[in-house]
Amino acid sequence: MKTIKRNVLGSLALAFLMTSGLVAQKNPMVGGAEMSPKKNIVENASNSKDHTTLVAAVKAADLVETLQGEGPFTVFAPTNAAFEELPEGTVKSLLKPENKEKLQAVLTYHVVAGKWTAQEVMGAIKKGNGKAVVKTVQGGELTLMTEGEKVKIKDGQGNVATVTIANVMQSNGVIHVIDTVLLP
Repeated sequence: MKTIKRNVLGSLALAFLMTSGLVAQKNPMVGGAEMSPKKNIVENASNSKDHTTLVAAVKAADLVETLQGEGPFTVFAPTNAAFEELPEGTVKSLLKPENKEKLQAVLTYHVVAGKWTAQEVMGAIKKGNGKAVVKTVQGGELTLMTEGEKVKIKDGQGNVATVTIANVMQSNGVIHVIDTVLLP
């Protein structure tokens, strides 16, 4: 009986320490690559084979230095497949130098100031009775909500993204991988 009690108490203590951030949790793999919590957002995203379009866009928009900065930032990072779902020619057009401001607006619409872990996102949604509105670095708003066990993000045009991988910790924030490009 003492052993069972000790194991249960030990498990509860470990769960508390892990959720409070006092014990480091292993980052999820993204795009077949390990994500190091000691690397910044750009360094980790550059290692993901699922985020080559996003990284190319960040470079074309001259946002590398910003996203390597101190932060903290929360990035809702669309996958290559999400970019492929945009109307044909959209990505190619946005990557042109003359569309740099539009590209910057789209990319910074995926960034929220601060470090919003999954727990904080869920807490805000709960506090908001099922929805939380957050302001993006671009200046627009995103609506965070849940559908079953999944976190959804609605943009200004009514598009809805699903968080497919949460809590990818970075030295300067956190990434949540999403399946849809959000548009202001």
